[in-house]
Order: sequence, then C-alpha cells, then structure tokens
Amino acid sequence: MSIKDGAAPVLGDTAPDFVLPNVHGGKVRLSELRGGRVLVVFYPFAFTGICSNELVTLRDNRAKLESAGVQVLAVSCDPVPALKTWDEDLKFGFELLSDFWPHGAVAQEYGVFDSDAGRAQRGSFLIDESGVLRWSVVNEPGRERPFDGYMSAISNLDSPQI
Repeated sequence: MSIKDGAAPVLGDTAPDFVLPNVHGGKVRLSELRGGRVLVVFYPFAFTGICSNELVTLRDNRAKLESAGVQVLAVSCDPVPALKTWDEDLKFGFELLSDFWPHGAVAQEYGVFDSDAGRAQRGSFLIDESGVLRWSVVNEPGRERPFDGYMSAISNLDSPQI
C-alpha cells in the first residue's frame, strides 16, 4: 500500500490544471491564475491540529507571500460546508478549496492522495507565473511543513538560473 497512489508531477512540467469549489460558492481554476505565482497546499483535514497550525502560519505570513507575488490555494478532501465553517472560525484570507468530489481527484493528479485513508497527504507545490511547477515537498503524516521552506523556494524563483 503506497501512501501516494498517483504519480506526482515532475518539476519543470506544467502543473496539472484543476477547477475546484471554494468556500464562497465559486470555483477556482488554476490556469486562470497564470501571470502570478501560486502555492498549492494540500492538507489532510480541516479542524485538526497540524493542519490548523500550518494554515494559520500561512495566514499570519500572508503579507510576505503576497509581497513575493504568491497566492495560496489550500486544498483538502473536506466538503465545502466544513471548510466554510473552518474559514469563518480562523479567517484564513486565502482560498480554501474542496477536492471532495470526485473524492481526491486533484490530490491524485498531484500524487498526494492516500486512498486507504481517503485524504490528501501534506503536499505543497510552487507554480511560477507561466504555470510551471518549480518546487514541491510532501511530508509524511504528523510532520508539519516549516514556513521557511516556502520562503526559501520562493526566493529561489528570483535567483538567476544557471
């Protein structure tokens, strides 16, 4: 039994496009965000300790991300009503997207769906202005992603490529 049931996208390839519902009754299409940087953050479940800590850290550092031109899309397999309640409680200020149905389809495209548990793993994907995947990390259950890893990856986008 593999934690990752699908193959993760390869760095340097165009990130898999998706359309997912948000907590405001709308839909977000990744490809419509081209021209800006996007950090897609998959997490297992709303209302859980590590997931709350990670997303609150992103919320509290939103100004740093925005000044680097990065928009956060946080994705879980929770249904929209649960995400809406969680967002009303913690006021994240970025998009919470539901990959509830078809269950985990986007997480599968990104290689972070755990079909045994019915949830996404902790996977993060940094996509550049052209829609190309430039950085990713997937952590095992129970391991929080440190915020400085995001900032390091973002600053590497600004460094000249050799």
